[in-house]
Amino acid sequence: MEQWIAWLDLCGVAVFAASGALTASRKQMDIVGFCLIATVTGIGGGTIRDLLLGQGAVYWITQPVYVLICIGTGIAIFFTAPYIESRYRVLLWADAAGLALFCVTGAEKALEVTGSLPVSVIMGVMTATFGGVIRDVLCAEVPLVLRKEIYATAAAAGALADIGLILSGAPPVWAQAAGFGTAFAIRAVGIAFGVSLPVYKSRPGREY
Repeated sequence: MEQWIAWLDLCGVAVFAASGALTASRKQMDIVGFCLIATVTGIGGGTIRDLLLGQGAVYWITQPVYVLICIGTGIAIFFTAPYIESRYRVLLWADAAGLALFCVTGAEKALEVTGSLPVSVIMGVMTATFGGVIRDVLCAEVPLVLRKEIYATAAAAGALADIGLILSGAPPVWAQAAGFGTAFAIRAVGIAFGVSLPVYKSRPGREY
């Protein structure tokens, strides 16, 4: 099971790296820019998680295959972006799968270190979303997590479902499936039907 999760983790990194490279294509960057944005998107969330958890060397330093996947994805998108950009909505669904996976793997790693439910959920959300935050900031865009899209909410719900079931004694595979399914379903509703959280609406100022 751990080997299966590891393979899914690599796939998730590749998906997020692809989303970063596509953003670079819209900004008309060179191939170095593609590789940079793809890499920070793919491994950014996990890097911040490991640093905050005090894990010493972050995961991609001991397992450089993650960085190589990001760079390879960036190069591939540089040469194929004209064909992939027309299918960006498909990538949104793949990104939703990556979000659902990373909120689970990030939360479980935090649980191993801290044993805390709140910390695990927060770390799950950070793992799933902060790579995209770094990508959007570097590309001068409003981070997706700060828009009205249902994004961080889906990651939080998935991480909570996973860790809650683990702490209640459920088999890990059931907890992981429930966490993944919860996050993906919530994000899918947002993508498919345009459902979003309510936003603040300004009102005319009051004279004092």
